[in-house]
Amino acid sequence: MLVFACISPHPPIILPNVGSEADRKEVEKTIKSLEKLGKQLAKAKPDCIVVTSPHPDWGFNVPLHFLAKDVHGIEVKAHLTNLESLEVHFNRGKELIKNLKYIKKLAWIASGDMSHRLKKDGPYGLHPSGRKFDKEFIDLLKRKDVGGILNMDPKLVEQAGECGLRSFCQLLGALEGAKIKWQPEILSYEAPFGVGYLVANFKITKIKP
Repeated sequence: MLVFACISPHPPIILPNVGSEADRKEVEKTIKSLEKLGKQLAKAKPDCIVVTSPHPDWGFNVPLHFLAKDVHGIEVKAHLTNLESLEVHFNRGKELIKNLKYIKKLAWIASGDMSHRLKKDGPYGLHPSGRKFDKEFIDLLKRKDVGGILNMDPKLVEQAGECGLRSFCQLLGALEGAKIKWQPEILSYEAPFGVGYLVANFKITKIKP
């Protein structure tokens, strides 16, 4: 059963051994939100953690540093996303959660960043689609409009230079496949370095009838 689910950004700069004190001060909201989620994950006492990410290494290591530090030794199942469609990833999440139904208590972390085109000096420069994509995704998530997320304009998605959308869609598929009721909770969003960092909790209520 799915007992914990969240969206986590994965910039290495938020790690204490990578980012400077000044850097980490810039992303204080993100760090505090992740630390809060880490306490909630530990309280859920999962038997296993699934992490989906578009990147190896820091795509898994960064969120696990904050979210799993109080559950050392727990099994982690890492799944890389690819360039297949949003719907493919949604369905992949549905199938994966069904295959993991033997796990009594399962946590799921959707690792990924939002647009990388939010500042001129950001990774990919500035593009108006960056802010538009981030706002649209967050608005759709708040409304639990999964269909709207799966049908976001491909051109907007591409121009935004995001990396986490497929990971997020895989989690949404898992929530659907698990047949549970959930409520989105946006803990923080900031973009001090030109990349959008979204931290969101999925409050799991009960199994659907």
